Amino acid sequence: MVKIRLRRIGAKHKPLYRIVVADSESPREGAFIEIIGTYNPLVNPEGITVKEDSAMKWLEQGAQPTETAYRLLAKAGVMEKFTSAHPTRKFRQAVQKTTQRQKKSKKATS
Repeated sequence: MVKIRLRRIGAKHKPLYRIVVADSESPREGAFIEIIGTYNPLVNPEGITVKEDSAMKWLEQGAQPTETAYRLLAKAGVMEKFTSAHPTRKFRQAVQKTTQRQKKSKKATS
């Protein structure tokens, strides 16, 4: 199975991540198929750059984003475009975990 996930490239205490398409069995720092974006958590607001056409291509081919990758793609606007183009496609694992966390945070603030 092909996954869209993060790959750390930053120095110690200065994380910087690439959003990559990789085989699910390869290690975090291992081989990948394509780089589709970057993520810098140290800047305010979070620095997210995504090649939308590449991300859409891989999502259409069935690549499954991890929970964090799903959140970053949603912030970049890729997931909204994908779901409008393909309304029947679902990413169960990533969506369920994200919505569960949102519900928990709403209950905690109430």
